[in-house]
Amino acid sequence: MDRTLSILFTSDVHGYLYPTNYADHADRPMGLMKLIPAMTGDENTLIIDGGDTIQGSPMTNLYYRLPQEERAGCLASEAYGTHPVAAVMNLAGYQYVTLGNHDFNNGLDALHDFLAQLDAICLCCNIRDREGKLPIAPYAIHQLGNGLRVGLVGACTHYVTRWENPATVEKLVIEEPVPILRGILEEIRPQCDVTVLIYHGGFECDLRTGQRLTDTSENEACRICTELDFDLLLTGHQHMPVEGVRYGASYAVQPAYRAPHAVSVGVTVHEDGSKDFASRLIMADGGVSREAAALLAPLQEKVQRWLDTPAGYLDIPLTGEDHLRSAVEGSPLANFINTVQLAASGAHVSACSLPNEFKGLPAVVTVRDVVSTYIYTNTLVVLEMTGCSLRRYIERSAEYFDHDAEGNLIISDAFLRPKVEHYNYDRFSGVDYTIDVSRPVGSRVTCMKIDGHELGEDETVSVCINSYRSSGAGGYDMIVGQKVLRDIQVDVADAMIEYIVEHPDIHVDTHRYCTVVG
Repeated sequence: MDRTLSILFTSDVHGYLYPTNYADHADRPMGLMKLIPAMTGDENTLIIDGGDTIQGSPMTNLYYRLPQEERAGCLASEAYGTHPVAAVMNLAGYQYVTLGNHDFNNGLDALHDFLAQLDAICLCCNIRDREGKLPIAPYAIHQLGNGLRVGLVGACTHYVTRWENPATVEKLVIEEPVPILRGILEEIRPQCDVTVLIYHGGFECDLRTGQRLTDTSENEACRICTELDFDLLLTGHQHMPVEGVRYGASYAVQPAYRAPHAVSVGVTVHEDGSKDFASRLIMADGGVSREAAALLAPLQEKVQRWLDTPAGYLDIPLTGEDHLRSAVEGSPLANFINTVQLAASGAHVSACSLPNEFKGLPAVVTVRDVVSTYIYTNTLVVLEMTGCSLRRYIERSAEYFDHDAEGNLIISDAFLRPKVEHYNYDRFSGVDYTIDVSRPVGSRVTCMKIDGHELGEDETVSVCINSYRSSGAGGYDMIVGQKVLRDIQVDVADAMIEYIVEHPDIHVDTHRYCTVVG
């Protein structure tokens, strides 16, 4: 007799529980609250999340700013604890989760607080804390009501070591996932009818052609599908919707971020052991869970009041920009972020990037505008770099440009596939530089001037960057190993708010530091 397994899967919720992106008050087809009504099933259904759950939204941003004693009043009922994401996931009936790299952003105490209040079991085979306090298991074997035995394994990209605060990383044991997964799969396969990997990592190859699109091991889903034979691979991290694909030995899916949908996967196991897979996206286009909305109402009210707090004034609005055009013509918004970083660091040069999507800052700025524009949890690092090192740094950003068949300037495919990565194009202030796109990659920077003079190859300058970039992430390996002059433990969004408050009438720097030719 055929037996079936049903899975409802989300990933990269990033703290978006309400159907809003917080840029305004509009109701949007997103947010975990809109998916809860569809998260129903029976004893043969599993509800699973793939990590990057507790960081990223203004709601979780404010929650982690609150003193511990104030968190107790965030929920309407103390019966659900204090953590908003854990409370909503418990209402939804999640049974298993894994860890995402951003779940470590607020430190291990914050992660422990979330996991301790979460009813679901956390699975992650390649990351553990050295003291053994985090409630994490490498795998679980779950028997369904129809008797099917499902082996579930969790794993996270090991690039946590590159991105996370070193003080947090030193408290963890982080291993490359594939060797660990190979051993666990061999152990559990004889005990299971279906094997499922919950992997917070994405696809490194084109899913149609198999062409490898990156040289890093940040994402290894294709390798896992090729070298291992998990029946089902639930992926995340890339924010790239994959409704369902057969790749190698596995069937794989991936939801987008901020909960615009869940992926529903059905597995049919036939009497001879063969398996059929079907999947679809369940869209967040209905009504919200009234129970969840009522539970979070006190925190939501705090969030909206905080977001509408006035901060200051700009002499020009810094609205959303076309990525290619602003890369060529200059970005006043990037200049403003760099102005803030230079003021906070005292460095000669500052570099920042812009998110794939952002609200921008109007002339009259509120806290809502800032946290909806600078969406990352980053601090600042000041490096000492030579002219040679800085040139190599800018050369990596210069790879952003390419030409199409007609010779028109376009964005390089490497920044668009398999994942859109406009945030890996860095924009510099404090140095005037020229990029000649007609030259080969690696030799495009033809001029670098500071205070009007060409920067010498051995001349040293201080460069302020964010903590994400300081890890070398995004192809910036040349940054790793540079001398650290200062580590500034202030959130960049906080620094922006503080700067705007302290300078209530701001004249935005509109200087064009980068000249793109060729």
